[in-house]
Amino acid sequence: MTAPVTIDDIRDAAARLAGVAHRTPVVRSRTLDDLVGAEVFIKCENLQRVGAFKFRGAYNAASRLTPEQLAKGIAAYSSGNHAQAVALAARELGSSAVILIPEDTPQSKKDATAGYGAEIVTYDRYTGDRVAIGEALATDRGLALIPPYEHPHVIAGQGTAALELLEDTDSLDTLVVPVGGGGLIAGSSTAAKAVRPGIRVVGVEPAEGDDTKRSLEAGERVSIPVPRTIADGQAASIPGELTFSINQRLVDDIALVTDDQVRDAMRFAFERLKLVMEPSGATGLAALLSKQIPVSGRVGVIISGGNVSPERFAELIAP
Repeated sequence: MTAPVTIDDIRDAAARLAGVAHRTPVVRSRTLDDLVGAEVFIKCENLQRVGAFKFRGAYNAASRLTPEQLAKGIAAYSSGNHAQAVALAARELGSSAVILIPEDTPQSKKDATAGYGAEIVTYDRYTGDRVAIGEALATDRGLALIPPYEHPHVIAGQGTAALELLEDTDSLDTLVVPVGGGGLIAGSSTAAKAVRPGIRVVGVEPAEGDDTKRSLEAGERVSIPVPRTIADGQAASIPGELTFSINQRLVDDIALVTDDQVRDAMRFAFERLKLVMEPSGATGLAALLSKQIPVSGRVGVIISGGNVSPERFAELIAP
């Protein structure tokens, strides 16, 4: 069976993103190395445009739309970061965007999305089906729909973060990646296994949102109630069909972290690394600091985002 996303797709996305997306830095810390017991290389996608890796996939997908589609506009549904990414990608390409966002999305993410020029439509994430609502919205308005992870061009774009990390380090033994709908880890595992076949890829989910872990253990997609966790960007109830088909083949393990472990990681990153991470962005680091993943040698971890308001950040890291 032909893979839905290949390393060639990811390299093509990297070429398309060159000069548009940031090539984010890789940060080191001796203190972190000592605490983890390995050499840790932090890929800072919290410093990406829109403050998250999501811009990579959104732009890669949007830039492939026809002029006619761009003229009509783009639709997306998102818990926040993909919303901002599609809004900015649309603006960069001279298009417009309509974004479906949960009512309880942090206001800072709503404001940023609107700031990029998008129209915002809200729904209740605990009672509404965002896929159905989003597809209906796109159909009714004649818009091109770019979903947050169930799209090969989106997945390929996300994989460019891991590709850069692997290019900027000699060799990694383990790659640690946050998991929500599974797009980032699907792209990352595709890149990692192609460039370094022996690498171990470990995903990290919030303990209350372990749909991917349960699904991999069951051998099929498993649905859970919408999780209530501070990691709002990872509050998925079921893995994507496309992403799961990739992750089932390429992901070696899934670790779980509690909200308190995430808070500790955010505090450590701020105090010792001088990095601001949103809860979803910090779960990979949380898993390493809390020893949820046994590691040695050289470990890469993707910090997926940093979109959190000052007030919320201060509340979360307060002792």
